[in-house]
Amino acid sequence: MKPIISPSILSADFGNLARDIEMINRSEAEWVHIDIMDGVFVPNISFGFPVLKYVAKLSQKPLDVHLMIVQPEKFISEVKALGAHVMNVHYEACTHLHRVIQQIREAGMQPAVTINPATPVSLLKDIINDVYMVLIMSVNPGFGGQKFIEHSLEKVRELRELITLTGSKALIEVDGGVNPDTGKRLLAAGADVLVAGNAVFSAPDPMEAIRALRNL
Repeated sequence: MKPIISPSILSADFGNLARDIEMINRSEAEWVHIDIMDGVFVPNISFGFPVLKYVAKLSQKPLDVHLMIVQPEKFISEVKALGAHVMNVHYEACTHLHRVIQQIREAGMQPAVTINPATPVSLLKDIINDVYMVLIMSVNPGFGGQKFIEHSLEKVRELRELITLTGSKALIEVDGGVNPDTGKRLLAAGADVLVAGNAVFSAPDPMEAIRALRNL
């Protein structure tokens, strides 16, 4: 089965955002990945909800919303209002993760959880059957253009084993340093969804870059 490709608009040209979203609409990408940063959980700030409403209006693809923020549960209604398909929160940012997952599902979205590079896969054992997807960060969150962390491949393999062992139907998504080389290895390790930023938007032909990732 071909992977789901979710281009990250964090790497898009903000001066031509409508153009870049229209490119994604015409491409083979299935989702649009949106990174929301608060300058607290990660040392950077990205989009606010006024910009995201504009993105949601333009996008014809489901929104894959990744909240790199503290207390993400405060924004469930705002993310829902965007028409998001997936609301993804960090394991490290949620004191009561099970409750937050339930709240996301009750709001009508698919709940997902993200783990940072230093967070063990084993910590997901008690939540793996409650989530639609797990996102493994293969760089440290907060900035685009970082080098792929090689240990992420082992984490994908561990997560695939946990999913198989528990009978979970969770998808495995990977974000950070994804390109044709790392993407092929991640898929071989068991990944289902590839988030790509620079590999798409810095390419001479972004639509072709998406097509190439889709057909790895």
